[in-house]
Amino acid sequence: MSIHIILTILIGISAAFAYINYKYLKMPFVIGLFFLSTIISMLVFISKFWFVQPFTDLKAIVQQTDISKFILEIMLGFLLFAGSLHTDWSNVKKHLKQIALFAIGGVILSTIIIAAFVYGICNLLHIEIDFIYCLLFGALISPTDPIAVLGILTKANVPKKIESIIVGESLFNDGIGVVIFIALLETLHSGSSAINYSHFGLLFLQEAVGGIIFGLVFGFALHKLLKSIDHYETEVLLTIAFVMVGYNLCLFLHLSGALAMVVMGLLVGNYKQDRAMSDQTQEYVHKFWELIDVILNAVLFIIIALVLIVIDFKMNYFLLGLVSVFVVMLSRIIVVYLPKFLLPKTIDLNKRESKIIVWGGLRGGLSIALVLSLPDSEAKNILLISTYICVLFSILVQGLTIGKLAKHLG
Repeated sequence: MSIHIILTILIGISAAFAYINYKYLKMPFVIGLFFLSTIISMLVFISKFWFVQPFTDLKAIVQQTDISKFILEIMLGFLLFAGSLHTDWSNVKKHLKQIALFAIGGVILSTIIIAAFVYGICNLLHIEIDFIYCLLFGALISPTDPIAVLGILTKANVPKKIESIIVGESLFNDGIGVVIFIALLETLHSGSSAINYSHFGLLFLQEAVGGIIFGLVFGFALHKLLKSIDHYETEVLLTIAFVMVGYNLCLFLHLSGALAMVVMGLLVGNYKQDRAMSDQTQEYVHKFWELIDVILNAVLFIIIALVLIVIDFKMNYFLLGLVSVFVVMLSRIIVVYLPKFLLPKTIDLNKRESKIIVWGGLRGGLSIALVLSLPDSEAKNILLISTYICVLFSILVQGLTIGKLAKHLG
C-alpha cells in the first residue's frame, strides 16, 4: 500500500473521529480521537475470530508500515517544534531547577526503579526476559511524553505553575530518555549484558548537549532570516524548511533532534519575536503551526491505537501490563516526592501541587514508537503489551481526570 493511500486513510479517519468527538463525545481532542480509535481497533482485533483472512491482511499492512520510523524520524520534529513555539519561556524559566531535576535525574531514577520492579514481577509470573529488556522498558516509559502533555494538559485548566513545570519537563526529558534507550539498545545489539559507562557518557554529551547547541545555532539563524524580511508566506516556508532540514541533519550527525527542535522552537517563539516578525507574520506562523500540531496529533493518536491490532496477547503478558501501570505510577511518585524530601528549597511544591505533577506525568506516542523500534523477539511483544496498556491508562484515565483533580485540589 502506497504512502499516499495510507495518509489518505489516516486523514479520513481523523476527520471523521474529530467530527464525532466534537459533535457527540465532547472529550478533549486527542483523548476523543484515541478513545474512538481504540474502540475501533478492539473491534477489529475481536473480528479475527470470525474474519480470519481480512484481519490477517490488515495486520500484515500495519506490520509492514514502519510506524516507529514514521513517528521518530518524521512526525516528532514537527510536533516538538510546534509545541515549543507556543510555550512561554518566561514561565518555564521560573521553574527551571525543578524541570531540570525531573527531566534528567527523574528519568534516570525512574528507569532503574521500573526495571527492577518489572524484572521481579516477570520472575513471579514465570515470564523469561533478560534484565536489559527491563531497563529498555524503564527508559522508554519513564519520560513524560511531550505530545500527550501538550495536547491534553494545556487544556485541562491546571494552575499555571504546575502546567509550566510539567510541560517544561516533558519537552526536555524525552531527549534524555531517548539517549538512555539508545545506549541500552546498543548494549543489546553488542550481545553484552554490561553497560559501557564511558561510551554512555560520550553518547549522552553528543546527543543531548550537541542537540541543544544545534538547536540554539539553527534557531538563531532562523531568527535572523525572519528578521531580515517581512513576507509572511516566505517566513512560514522558512520555519518548515528549518524544521525538516534541521531534524534530518540531527539524525545524520547523531544528535538529539528532539532537543534541537525544542530549543529552536523556544528561541523563535520567545526571543525578540516582535522584532523578528510583524504582527501579521506572527499570526500566520502561529496559526499554521497550531494547525500542523492538531493534524499530526490526530494522525498520531490513531496510529497508536492501530498498534493494538498487531499485539499477540497472552494472559501472563496482559497481567504484567496491568501491574506495570502501578509500577510506572509508583516510580512517578518516588521521582516527584524524593527530591521534594531531599531538596525542599529547590523543589518548592506543596502537597496539592505534587499530586497534580504525579498524575500529570502522561505517556504517549514516543513510548510506543521506541518499543516498536526494538528488534523482533518475544521480549519485544512482552514490552509492547505493557507499554500499550500504560499509554492507554495514561491518556484515557489520567488525561480525562487531570483537570478534575486540579479542580478538586483547589
